[in-house]
Amino acid sequence: MKKFQINPRNKNHFMKKIIKGIIFVFVLVIGLYSCVPNKKLIYMQELEESTGPLVESSDRYGYQTEDYLLQVNDIVEVSIKTTDPELNRIFNVVSAENNNMAQMGGNQGAGDAFFMNGYTIDDQGMVEIPLVGEVKFLGLTTKDAQTLIESKVIKYVKEDEYFVRVRLGGVRFSALGEFNRSGKYTILQNRVTIFEAIAFAGDLSRVAKRDEVLLVRQYPDGSQIHKINLLDRDLLGSEFYFLKPNDMIYAEPMKVREIGAGNTLLETVTLLTSTITALALILTLIPNN
Repeated sequence: MKKFQINPRNKNHFMKKIIKGIIFVFVLVIGLYSCVPNKKLIYMQELEESTGPLVESSDRYGYQTEDYLLQVNDIVEVSIKTTDPELNRIFNVVSAENNNMAQMGGNQGAGDAFFMNGYTIDDQGMVEIPLVGEVKFLGLTTKDAQTLIESKVIKYVKEDEYFVRVRLGGVRFSALGEFNRSGKYTILQNRVTIFEAIAFAGDLSRVAKRDEVLLVRQYPDGSQIHKINLLDRDLLGSEFYFLKPNDMIYAEPMKVREIGAGNTLLETVTLLTSTITALALILTLIPNN
């Protein structure tokens, strides 16, 4: 059987055809995959196909909120005030000592102030408060924790001579992946929406998968991963609209990131022009004969 052979006289012409074919395929692939369509970037669109019910914009989305249960490594602020100055000094001795240390160490941010003045729940779910002793906060709401402290304080003062407040030291969360400013953040609010958290981290990059954002949430019995569609406005009425302390948001890149194309039209055109120029230079180096 004869083997197929290329005529040497037509070899250069054949090579040129191959390179032209490569240029054509490259241009086609770049054109199809490099430009990110707006429907992949715009938040809260009215989607034609939605995983949940499609509602009119005039309807109201009811919040699905649930009380947060305190977990290990949470930082809580416990404030105890009584009519007895000596008791006040004892109850707040930790805060006073930490304030003195902070002043010696220089200025600090608001988040650091909570860390210095608050109580960190240890691995056993306990906090130790002066005079009150060790109390278990793990699995309690801040309201339950407040009631527990009040039941301890009432041993030392009359019922109408004290005030107790327990609150979280802001909402801490992590933003990883395709964020313009990824990192670990603390927002000093009682409630933070997922969009507020994304904005705090500099928004998502243009190539982030907004329809499959991973939300890693901690529960008293472990962690769970949820996939969130930021493009669906039904998110506003879901349990994932509000962040919880220690949530982690991870944004995966789109397929366009895999081929190394530009994020914007200008970057794509620049990449395409450079590639075509390089291939055209190769063509000019191949002799015609």
